[in-house]
Amino acid sequence: MLKTILAISGKPGLYKLVSQARNMLIVESVNAERKRMPVYGSDKVISLGDIAMYTDSDEVPLGEVLEAVKKKENGAVASVDYKKASSDALHAYMGEVLPDYDRDRVHTSDIKKLIQWYNLLVSNGETEFVEAPQAGEAEE
Repeated sequence: MLKTILAISGKPGLYKLVSQARNMLIVESVNAERKRMPVYGSDKVISLGDIAMYTDSDEVPLGEVLEAVKKKENGAVASVDYKKASSDALHAYMGEVLPDYDRDRVHTSDIKKLIQWYNLLVSNGETEFVEAPQAGEAEE
């Protein structure tokens, strides 16, 4: 699911990939208005499926981090207000969600963006952050 959710540099919010053309993408905003627009090759676009958070030992895919937030919040929006919370409160929240996150490389702005994206996705019905293994696929 996260492979089709995109973050576009310079544009607020998240977007769902609708279709692709030769030199552009058609995206739809994830928020309630569901506005469609073209995104061109000159725009910096990244799929949420390609983002990871630093930990002390490795990197954890964003889907797993979002799933941990969902588990902590029981599927509801985040209990912490990322706009008003202090840096210490945000780092304490992140410590509850991902205990071994790298405190040197994960900045307060990263935690704010994580909570903002989580709230946006959950409030618009997108709650499948980790793909379930397909039937017949070998487990590693």
